[in-house]
Amino acid sequence: MIKKIFIEIPTWLGDAIMTSPAIENIIKTYPEAKITLLGSFVSTQAFKNFKNIEKVLVDDSKKSGNRYLNLIKIAKSVGKVDLAISFRRSLSSKFMMFFIDAKKKFNYKRLTKKEIHQVLRYNDFVNKVLNLDNKAGDLKLYFKPFSYAKPTLGINPGATYGSAKRWYPEEFAKVAIALSKKYDIVIFGGPSETDIAKDIENELIKNGITNYQNLAGKTTIPELIEHIAGLELFITNDSGPMHVAAAYKVKTVAIFGPTKFTETNQWNNPNEIIVTKNLECAPCMKRKCPLGHHNCMKLIKAEDVLKKIKE
Repeated sequence: MIKKIFIEIPTWLGDAIMTSPAIENIIKTYPEAKITLLGSFVSTQAFKNFKNIEKVLVDDSKKSGNRYLNLIKIAKSVGKVDLAISFRRSLSSKFMMFFIDAKKKFNYKRLTKKEIHQVLRYNDFVNKVLNLDNKAGDLKLYFKPFSYAKPTLGINPGATYGSAKRWYPEEFAKVAIALSKKYDIVIFGGPSETDIAKDIENELIKNGITNYQNLAGKTTIPELIEHIAGLELFITNDSGPMHVAAAYKVKTVAIFGPTKFTETNQWNNPNEIIVTKNLECAPCMKRKCPLGHHNCMKLIKAEDVLKKIKE
């Protein structure tokens, strides 16, 4: 009988959200089980309001002292569980899982080298280790969408993974300016992305646009999710907020350069438009352009995005 489950989710917001169909299937399989969830502060915030989660642990093992001693402490604080599942492949995760007191425990493994969506990878892993045959449903987040006074366009110029995934602020601004008569505008971003957001804001001011809000660095993760969920249209790089929009099936223009959209585009969002140049050097999967030209993003222009929206 499975009564207690430990789950470790990925560090990055987008990856964590992509585990949600697999976690929903775990909950469906063991509806009476209580879950202890471990992850980064950002990723665990997204899982607020999930049923069956009774305890949330934040992995702050890197903050001070010996990381591996800290990981042992985290593992011990979990207590006895019937099942432990980690959606991470790192050495530190395997080390921590060794000290989890569980009847059964499983570390995430990629089961195929084929190009398949990351959501399927996570779900296939859970199906294999638990001997299940569940399909991957929609991404799930349990927050109420924000209610805007008018139809609103959200723009998300950041991408925590690295600069190679970021489209240019001036191009985002051109799109926002062109659509400002139809939509109010909200600029999103994390605490480290306020400079990019400010560049866009300055362009809007220069062009006399006043119906905008710059929320970069000003929202909690739940607030970010709620505000994205209520949008009419979202323009974003490949990022965590892109997957938030997918969970609410927001009409989204997703701009892809160095990453594989076949593996990390929006899952099950019929309202997604992908903009990419499909260059020979892409996808390189690098944080910074290894060739120094960044053409996979530089060659994408505001006109390309506006044309796709019009279509």
